[in-house]
Amino acid sequence: MKALVLSGGSGTRLRPLTHTSAKQLVPVANKPILFYVLEGIAEAGVTEVGIIVGDTAPEIQAAVGDGSAFGLSVAYIPQERPLGLAHAVRIARDWLGDDDFVMYLGDNFLVGGITDQLADFRSTAPDAQIMLTRVSDPSAFGVAELDGAGRVIGLEEKPEFPKSDLALVGVYFFTPAIHDAVAAISPSARGELEITDAIQWLIDHDAKVRSSVVTGYWKDTGNATDMLEVNRTVLDRLAPRCEGTVDEESELVGRVVVEPGASVTRSRIVGPAVIGRGTRIDGSYIGPFTSVADHCTIADSEIEYSIVLTGATIDGVRRIEASMIGRDVAVTPAPRTPQAHRLILGDHSKVQIRS
Repeated sequence: MKALVLSGGSGTRLRPLTHTSAKQLVPVANKPILFYVLEGIAEAGVTEVGIIVGDTAPEIQAAVGDGSAFGLSVAYIPQERPLGLAHAVRIARDWLGDDDFVMYLGDNFLVGGITDQLADFRSTAPDAQIMLTRVSDPSAFGVAELDGAGRVIGLEEKPEFPKSDLALVGVYFFTPAIHDAVAAISPSARGELEITDAIQWLIDHDAKVRSSVVTGYWKDTGNATDMLEVNRTVLDRLAPRCEGTVDEESELVGRVVVEPGASVTRSRIVGPAVIGRGTRIDGSYIGPFTSVADHCTIADSEIEYSIVLTGATIDGVRRIEASMIGRDVAVTPAPRTPQAHRLILGDHSKVQIRS
C-alpha cells in the first residue's frame, strides 16, 4: 500500500498568502496542513509516500525532506501544471506500480485520520473506495449519486445542478484498476483529467466502487474562512502547556500553549491559543482561537480568532479579529491626520475599511 499526496496547485483562493507560500504549508495551530496529512498516513501504517509537486516544489521539499521526521519514505513527483487529479495519478503511474494506494489531497483536513477507512478498504477489497460528506453547497465539489441500497451509481465534478448533497472528501482508495480508467478518459470542459470521470468509468465497466459517509470533521482548506475554522477546531483540542516565560502581571486563562523561548509580559491570553517559539507578547490581549507563530511581536494590541504567521509584528493596534496575518507582515496604527487611508496591498488582497 502506498500513498499519493497532491501538493501542487497555485492556491488562488488563499492569495496573497500563497504568492510566497505553498497553500499546503499554511499553518493551523502553528503546523502546516500538509503535516497533518502526512501524520494521518503514517498512523494508518502506510510508509511509502509520493508527493505531487508543482511550482512550490522547493518549499515543499524543504519542509518535508525525505519524510523520516514523520516515519515515512517520501518521493517527489513533479507536475508541470495542475491538470486534474486523474492527471496526477497518470504521471505517478511508474512510481505507483501495481500497488494499491490512497490518494490524499494535501490541503484537506480530516479529524481522526484514515486508519479506519483503510482497514475497511482492505477488508472489503473494492476496486475503488470514496469518502463522502454532506455539504450545503455541493456545486463547489465533486458530487456522488447513490441508489437506494447506498451503492455509487454516478459522479459529477462541480455540477451546476447537483443530484445530491454528498460531496467527495479529498481522500480516495484505489487498486491498480484505476490506471485503466485514467488511460481511458479525456479532459473535461475545464481542460482537466477529472478523477470523478475515472471513477465513473470504473462504475460503467462494472467495477466495485464503495463509499462511506464521513461523520467527523472534514474541511477543504481552500480559503481564509475555512483556514480559520480548521484552526479553531485544532486549537479546541489543545492541552495547556507553558515552556516560555510569563511575568507576574500576565494571565493565562484556559488552554494556552506558550512554546519555549516565547515571552509574555503585562498581557492576558485566553485560550484556546498557542504562542510560538521566540514570540514576544507585551501589553496585549490574545483572545480565543488564535495561533501566533514563531518569532512574532504583538505589543499594545488586541487580537482573537486569527492566524498570525512567522515573523509578523502587530504594534499599537486596538482590535483585530477573524484575520490571517502573513509572514513578516507589519500591522501598525494609521496616522490620526489627515483623515485618509494609506494602503500598500499585493495582488488579490482583500481589505475591509470602516468609512
